[in-house]
Amino acid sequence: MKYNNRYRIDTTRLPSWDYGANAPYFVTICTKNREKFFGKIINNSVRLSPIGKIAQKYWLEIPKHFPFVKLDKFIIMPNHIHGIIIINKNVETQYFVSPKNTNDPNVKTQNIAGTNVKTQNIAGTNVETQNIASLQKNKFGPQSQNLASIVRGFKSGVKSYTTKNNLEFAWQPRYYDHIIRDYESLERIRKYIQLNPNRWLDDEYQL
Repeated sequence: MKYNNRYRIDTTRLPSWDYGANAPYFVTICTKNREKFFGKIINNSVRLSPIGKIAQKYWLEIPKHFPFVKLDKFIIMPNHIHGIIIINKNVETQYFVSPKNTNDPNVKTQNIAGTNVKTQNIAGTNVETQNIASLQKNKFGPQSQNLASIVRGFKSGVKSYTTKNNLEFAWQPRYYDHIIRDYESLERIRKYIQLNPNRWLDDEYQL
């Protein structure tokens, strides 16, 4: 299964978009030279290495450092991470509600709201297919509160841990992002993340 008929999630940063604005973002973060620092795939299941477990731990701790962030589905693959990060600086606004927990231990899911509430669009009405592409360009404070700073903080945490513990590890400098514009796209990306281990042999990130 490909996402939008491509294995690679290209960078789609929009010059006019404020990446500190409230929205769900799909990010892909790779290791340097796509080295398999995070573990291996066995029987379509991810077996995390010690570094992979640290990456998972630090990913789950992102909201502790950025309280306006909620996490949706994510997966730690052998040499990359796929995850959905929701920036929501207005606690009254609920964009989407995560699906029910799956039985797949490799896929992590968190409920955005923490309770079983109805999906709401940004105006507060109960519409599941709200397109957020029409959001006006918003300013929500300093650059320390945007997507780049969130990813940078996560990567820095993992790198600092490996350096202090004399573990060989390095990140690829860039990361890939995609603004999730509606509920259908969200569901499609969740499925893409969930099925990632099953596609490992054909994965573009596989070397």
